[in-house]
Amino acid sequence: MNKLGIFMNFWEKNWDADHAKYIRKAKEIGFDVLEFQAQPLLEMSDDKIRSLRALADEVGIELTYSLGLDPAYDVSSLDETVRKGGVEYLQNIIRKMKVGGGTLLSGVSYSGWGTPSDFNDNKAAYWNQSIKSMREILKVAEECGVTYCVEAVNRFETCLINTAAEALDYVSNFDSPNIGILLDTYHMNIEENNIGDAIRSVGSKLTSFHTGENNRTAPGKGHLDWDEIFGALADINYKGRIISEPFVMQGGQVGKDIHVFRDLVENPCEETIDKEAAYLLNFEKEMLKKYNMA
Repeated sequence: MNKLGIFMNFWEKNWDADHAKYIRKAKEIGFDVLEFQAQPLLEMSDDKIRSLRALADEVGIELTYSLGLDPAYDVSSLDETVRKGGVEYLQNIIRKMKVGGGTLLSGVSYSGWGTPSDFNDNKAAYWNQSIKSMREILKVAEECGVTYCVEAVNRFETCLINTAAEALDYVSNFDSPNIGILLDTYHMNIEENNIGDAIRSVGSKLTSFHTGENNRTAPGKGHLDWDEIFGALADINYKGRIISEPFVMQGGQVGKDIHVFRDLVENPCEETIDKEAAYLLNFEKEMLKKYNMA
């Protein structure tokens, strides 16, 4: 059965938090994987990272990482100083992941999160800069045993990779087993003509998968066609991780960055979010059974 995971910031309004608490919580609810933002790794000592890894190993939780790259480290920047700084920044994150035994990094990790202020409707130059940067980043990823997943996200969060087709075009530039594609149902709902066809088009290049409703609530609470989604995953014999990434609370840095300007669940206290997490875990387990993926 596919490993099922949850993103830590389902609960937290700030990107950094008590990681140990959520490692334990993910296990208590029944998840296999906890994903959190990679940037805080740079603020942690190696001993702290090792202690989190030891706790995760003890309770049986895999840790994966994602990020929305700060524009100050935009590896697609036309400014070579910014681009080179971004390459070094991401290489250092990968090295920190190795300390903690992390093997998967995903997200908007191929350009700055958002649209560059100097963007002029022609993304070829930014695309080429990103590819140049990725060649350097992948060398470190290969050394550290990290798979680098580029995520296709909606037009409001990047101008480079919005669709499965663009993600495929991007990764085709690299002859490396350490690069793959992450698709996210929330973003596909905005950008793809047909979600099932997009999943099938990526096939074996799909190395991680994010779930969230059309409005980023828990899967099964909105209008997405989950039979289409899980049917397509079954069609490509997808065996990888499925990580839920709902964002349902306004406020804090997370609410600001994700543009959540109203609470999407009633009384979004920790107890409520725990119940939502348990619900979505059961929902996804049932979908896996329905499509003979369990």
